[in-house]
Amino acid sequence: MPQSIDAQVLFTPSSEELRFLPEGPYRCPDGRISWVAIQHGANAHTGSLNILDLATDNNENFPLAGRPGFAFPTTRDGVFIIGQERTVGLFDTRTQAFDSILAGVDQQVDGTIINDGLVYDGHLIFGCKDLKFTDKKAGLYLLRAGESQPVLLSGEQICSNGKAISRAADGSLTLYDICSCSKQVLAWQLDIEQGTIRSPRVAVDLTAEPVFPDGMIMTADGSGLIVALYDPRESDHGQARLYDSQTGELKTIWRCAGSPRVTCPQLIERAGRIELLLTTADEGMSPELRAKSPHAGCLFIAPTELTALNDAPLYSID
Repeated sequence: MPQSIDAQVLFTPSSEELRFLPEGPYRCPDGRISWVAIQHGANAHTGSLNILDLATDNNENFPLAGRPGFAFPTTRDGVFIIGQERTVGLFDTRTQAFDSILAGVDQQVDGTIINDGLVYDGHLIFGCKDLKFTDKKAGLYLLRAGESQPVLLSGEQICSNGKAISRAADGSLTLYDICSCSKQVLAWQLDIEQGTIRSPRVAVDLTAEPVFPDGMIMTADGSGLIVALYDPRESDHGQARLYDSQTGELKTIWRCAGSPRVTCPQLIERAGRIELLLTTADEGMSPELRAKSPHAGCLFIAPTELTALNDAPLYSID
């Protein structure tokens, strides 16, 4: 029987625009948490980078020219690598300048933009999403450290979301990847040097449930996957779940009352304890559902029994 834990509201963004689609929380070197507001409304084509100080509840907001799918702090102070629309670039929070380092992403197809990503061992892995959420045409890419052009790992994503990588004792890598519309977490054999993924197995299967897997992180020891679940239905709570990465066994459920659309997880440490931070979203709720979901778009916090933080590396640009 899985353990069930209630999460509490940690932070309420200051506007409905910022509550529309929060995702991608990430630990910054100074102890703050970055997150992206992917878009500021159902018809918006812009979003923002946000940096939250957990000690003061002060949230710095940096408007962007597009819809950011991911943002990671870099080895250069105040600079983030951001994927927005079809461009990856460096955003300086001091000058608010965005300098493109990779343009024309996914240009072989129409109607896709960059979505979630992952930094691993100096490399950047990121995926795209079909804006209509219907066609298997969006790309999954590997930008290797020191290279300027990405490798296409797959061109059959619909909505590429959470990612994690584990390394076995023999050095082999496994990429855990979510395409939300498939309702599965797939584990692929990843070869970074060759730029390939192969031999997928189903690590987590949600096809029998009405929810969709969204963001994901791996526990520090590689034994668990924490998956945020997006529930499009009317529900009095949303969930994030801890699964065994090898067997798919459900270990723990975290519940977010009044916010059914949980988007992304991240582990943080406060007062010597490892806690789970969760972003949630409104993302086009009807007025009736929004009224029944008073905490939609809030950030939540919950206790865990974990004893170590997951990896959250900086992207190296120096």
